[in-house]
Amino acid sequence: MIRYLLGALAAALVWLLRELPAQFGGRAGGDRVTRSPQYRDGAFRNRARTLAAPTGRAKILRELVLGKQQRKPAGLVPLVEPQPPTGQGVHLTWYGHSSALVELDGGLILLDPVWGERVSPLPFGGPRRLHRPPVPVEALPRVDAVIISHDHYDHLDLATVRALVRTQTAPFVVPLGVGAHLRRWRVPADRIIELDWSESVTAGGVEIIATPAQHFSGRALKRDDTLWASYALIGPEHRVFYTGDTGYFPGFAEIGAQHGPFDATLVQIGAYVETWPDIHMTPEEGVTAHQDLRGGLLVPVHWATFTLGVQDWSEPVDRLWAEAKAREVAVAIPRPGERVDVAAPAPVMPWWQLLEPAGEPGQTESTR
Repeated sequence: MIRYLLGALAAALVWLLRELPAQFGGRAGGDRVTRSPQYRDGAFRNRARTLAAPTGRAKILRELVLGKQQRKPAGLVPLVEPQPPTGQGVHLTWYGHSSALVELDGGLILLDPVWGERVSPLPFGGPRRLHRPPVPVEALPRVDAVIISHDHYDHLDLATVRALVRTQTAPFVVPLGVGAHLRRWRVPADRIIELDWSESVTAGGVEIIATPAQHFSGRALKRDDTLWASYALIGPEHRVFYTGDTGYFPGFAEIGAQHGPFDATLVQIGAYVETWPDIHMTPEEGVTAHQDLRGGLLVPVHWATFTLGVQDWSEPVDRLWAEAKAREVAVAIPRPGERVDVAAPAPVMPWWQLLEPAGEPGQTESTR
């Protein structure tokens, strides 16, 4: 028994010495970083203002510990086996949280892929998945680009990056400075494309434009040494916008005027804190952002997969759906793995309200 414990302790120590520093990523720097208009006084800054510090920390902590909110789904989240791309029109496949596949005029763009069990540097702590991925990362179709919005653990996952390096040949398109993490993880240099706001690259016939967002970054103790971004995806015939993580800010109207209208938007709606509105939008703000962007179909992301806030698990999407109906905004709320035809979206089925407790007769997790 003692030998077993010593062996486990030694294995844990080896992991801490080797894997934990890797999880933190690399150190950003160099001329491109320091010369960026977004980089001032040793850190990246938001364009409009400095983020306000959260208020009511004691209340938030009390809610996290003692709150009665239902932060997990009442039953198994239904998964859908993803349909293969067709190469035509605009289709969106949501895999959970902010991970999605955009089919745009024949191009395939993968957004913020996170297949890990936890969004944390530690394998035994941090928010854990509430549903499994609807498809293994190895089974993803061949994509033209992998887009990362920023370096937080729920958007940039080391294990997923390593898997994509093995199974895909597409470049990683990332905000300025995030390339340091990828280089630390041995992603080939010719597969790393770093963009400042307003810079662009074309992949699979799709122009990928890094656009502003209002957020922050950091994987260890230091904050804001890498940039964060939203993205405008411009195809030959259609356009899609992805907000990444962001607070609501006037930049959405500017982006809509410059790059819109968009056939569809993927909009962050979850993990908001009412006392810290600068970093994540509420569902109602997400609808406003969609309208500012001159969006057609709104698809909410950044909810359902990890518990990152104090609200009920289904609150973000309930509020989003109600607000969209009130403003007559077209919305699609897919199950993880479900493919949305932007030109002909199915009516919203409130599947999140119909979950059956795990273990009920006939309960299944996956469906075609």
